[in-house]
Amino acid sequence: MSRTIIHTDKAPQAIGTYSQAVRAGDTVYLSGQIPLDPATKELVGGGIEAEIRQVFENLKAVAEAAGGTLAQAVKVNLYLTDLSHFPKVNEIMAQYFPQPYPARAAVGVAQLPKGARVEAECVLNLG
Repeated sequence: MSRTIIHTDKAPQAIGTYSQAVRAGDTVYLSGQIPLDPATKELVGGGIEAEIRQVFENLKAVAEAAGGTLAQAVKVNLYLTDLSHFPKVNEIMAQYFPQPYPARAAVGVAQLPKGARVEAECVLNLG
């Protein structure tokens, strides 16, 4: 099976040895996104709500670059440095992912790249 590397300037560039997303057949694997502003390459200000929203905006941009939407997500993994933010993630996620919602995991972690407090990755099925 061939694979296609997905890239967009509407989401932050990779800060390591990975691609923004990889498509294999009808499946697209989106790499984790932290709340970086694609223009400034800095973490967004405005508190945890703005950070969560930026994470989903970044995922949305990569999904669109792959020819899909977040409505086609089948799995989402969330990483939070403080699980007390989980209710706010649920509230904002519902604005980006329509029902029926994808499968999901939420994991509390000690640290994330660049001092981010939230990161999310997902898998799309474009079939």
